[in-house]
Amino acid sequence: MAMVVAGQGQNGKSIQQQIDAGKYVRYTPEQVEALERVYSECPKPSSIRRQQLIRECPILSNIEPKQIKVWFQNRRCREKQRKEASRLQTVNRKLTAMNKLLMEENDRLQKQVSQLVYDNGYMRQQIHTVATTDTSCESVVTSGQHHQQQNPTPQHPQRDANNPAGLLAIAEETLAEFLSKATGTAVEWVQMVGMKPGPDSIGIIAVSHNCSGVAARACGLVSLEPTKVAEILKDRPSWYRDCRSLDVLTVIPTGNGGNIELMYMQTYAPTTLASARDFWTLRYTTGLEDGSLVICERSLTPSTGGPAGPPASGFVRAEMLPSGYLIRPCEGGGSMIHIVDHMDLDAWSVPEVLRPLYESPKILAQKMTIAALHHIRQIAQETSGEIAYGGGRQPAVLRTFSQRLSKGFNDAVNGFTDDGWSLLGSDGVEDVTIMINSSPNKLFGSHANSSIFSPIGGGILCAKASMLLQNVPPALLVRFLREHRSEWADCGVDAYSAASLRASPYAVPGLRASNGFMGGQVILPLAHTVEHEEFLEVIRLEGHGFTQDDVIMSRDMFLLQLCSGVDENSVGACAQLVFAPIDESFADDAPLLPSGFRIIPLDPKTDSPAATRTLDLASTLEVGPGSAARSASDNASNAYNLRSVLTIAFQFTFENHLRDNVAAMARQYVRSVVASVQRVAMAIAPSRLGTQLGVKHPPGSPEAQTLARWISRSYRFHTGVELFRAEPQADDSLLKLLWQHSDAIMCCSLKATPVFTFANQAGLDMLETTLIALQDITLEKILDDGGRKILCLEFPKIMQQGFAYLPGGICVSSMGRPVSYEQAVAWKVLNDDDSHHCLAFMFVNWSFV
Repeated sequence: MAMVVAGQGQNGKSIQQQIDAGKYVRYTPEQVEALERVYSECPKPSSIRRQQLIRECPILSNIEPKQIKVWFQNRRCREKQRKEASRLQTVNRKLTAMNKLLMEENDRLQKQVSQLVYDNGYMRQQIHTVATTDTSCESVVTSGQHHQQQNPTPQHPQRDANNPAGLLAIAEETLAEFLSKATGTAVEWVQMVGMKPGPDSIGIIAVSHNCSGVAARACGLVSLEPTKVAEILKDRPSWYRDCRSLDVLTVIPTGNGGNIELMYMQTYAPTTLASARDFWTLRYTTGLEDGSLVICERSLTPSTGGPAGPPASGFVRAEMLPSGYLIRPCEGGGSMIHIVDHMDLDAWSVPEVLRPLYESPKILAQKMTIAALHHIRQIAQETSGEIAYGGGRQPAVLRTFSQRLSKGFNDAVNGFTDDGWSLLGSDGVEDVTIMINSSPNKLFGSHANSSIFSPIGGGILCAKASMLLQNVPPALLVRFLREHRSEWADCGVDAYSAASLRASPYAVPGLRASNGFMGGQVILPLAHTVEHEEFLEVIRLEGHGFTQDDVIMSRDMFLLQLCSGVDENSVGACAQLVFAPIDESFADDAPLLPSGFRIIPLDPKTDSPAATRTLDLASTLEVGPGSAARSASDNASNAYNLRSVLTIAFQFTFENHLRDNVAAMARQYVRSVVASVQRVAMAIAPSRLGTQLGVKHPPGSPEAQTLARWISRSYRFHTGVELFRAEPQADDSLLKLLWQHSDAIMCCSLKATPVFTFANQAGLDMLETTLIALQDITLEKILDDGGRKILCLEFPKIMQQGFAYLPGGICVSSMGRPVSYEQAVAWKVLNDDDSHHCLAFMFVNWSFV
């Protein structure tokens, strides 16, 4: 018995040694349960919290604090491994599905190649036959006619759409044609530039090549079941921002469990210079044998049951060729979606300069095809709780705000008569169009609030204009308009708009920009879409009163703002900045009166001499003294020849007796905004033209090529190292190397408050600004406290030695986003007289945190 006790004592000593060494011991279920409760509240408890846990839980009293620390470490490790395993399983499912999708796409491309090889061989044979028999034109024509007779185009018998059997025949025919486009070779598809397939990408995007009308195709994966995806896609007004209305007139069930719908759809015109489109279509929803869901659609003509009369007033009848959605279930959950949009938008009915808007499959892809995938992915992530939203609003409410802003702006741009809009006479200059609406309830609908309109009668006034911009990237211009409102906005007009929606007394302020702009704007983010292609935010305009009577100006004002298209790499994307005044309460049903800007790129491939003409106010727009040479160079290289259509629309409320005064104010305001946009465009346009880098600088600054030479030479002189791997011979090449350098390089003045005067492309991206706005940013604004302290310590060294290496840290962009960098180099830039010109900084390996 003594030996047993001794053994226990020895064993006890061994256990104590194991605990001291932090090794594994066995816990009872009760002890594990107690530790799990604490872990759910605090996965990483402090030493004090662990000691408190031992005191509060008697069952843990025989466990050492060190061992409890080890338990929590192991528990966190297991949780991390579990999450990683779940993530890898999800990625594996995505990769499996994407692999299947890519294999199908490869098969389709192989069939397309085989067809092209066959057609090529046939054409060679025909040419050889004609050349060896008879080369006369008559023989060629005869040969072609003979081929057409031998291979006549199949003509489908006319379908009788007046009975369900005839409609079903049209539906089945539509289904076959849609599937041949979605998974076959009925359309020659070309992958859209910039769209790389992958498990985390939006999908595989392609556009049509050499087909009637314009078509776009997309394949993607989403984590929603097919029936939910079908429900979302059929609700087209919820995601297709150009859809004004969609009415289902008749629903006919089919024997195979599907249904046929006869529909009428109206879509908005993108600018003030063209008419809107409408469609009469048949939509067929059915299931396939493999469990897939199909929703296909096509236009109805008079011969197939469509209306025989002309389109509605203000609309042009367009045609939807067989299009639709193929939704296939994926193993493990989710869906694989094939989308085809194919339309003939009657481009010949619009001015020649605008035809690219109706002939570009890239624009159709961005507006419809990609928009549908983005919307589905957005709802999928909202459903899974992956997206955090601000302002205490539900995702559906915020999406509704975005839709209302877009719809309100589209209504203002189009000005439909059935919404109550009518044209107001001009002042003799046809540059700004003024329309009035004395029946605002038609626009506001369920969100109407009569308290914002005068009881003695009034309405809404819209001033709008369209213009052509050249060599101005839409994304860059919209970013500038968003970040630098003071460059184009008038505080008096902003105050008037805000006061109108607060039911303040009506007044017509003059243009009061000379009185001083407001204290600034503060951007408060509300939400953004999954791909960050659209932002919803609240803008607080800080008011500074100047007199006791200046009540409006002394109050902060708020705008609900929607910004999209800021990604410069999105081909064919529309850039838009739309905002509406709101009050502090910002209720879910707050009335919105949107105003703003829309910039739509024109496809360069449709360039023609007629397309270089300007429209409306753009007749005074110049792109700099070297515009002719630049244009010739750009056309020759096809590197950067952008044209885009800018549409501006601003809305105001009015009382009847002040209508003419408000109209005069609105007309003058839009003209001033246009002048500001032209001024900004002239500054932005030359800054990104490839090798023709016409970088602008403040008065007294050197030319860009000279500054590039000073920066490079000074860096080599102070550090003994070349800034570039090889010193080029020509100054233009040196400027190009500096502009395209991967690290952010920027110069600031040698003043008490250093202001930036130049930055290369990486520097502008890091600061999230433009060359024209760069001069408003000071060095101390972008450095955090640590960076400022280090710079103060190193500044004497920089001035004496000529340069200094600064440790890595964090700085802040002009938009308030933190930016990390591994190292920074500061050096003095000397001019040709070896005098101090400015201070240069290079931030190495920077990235947004």
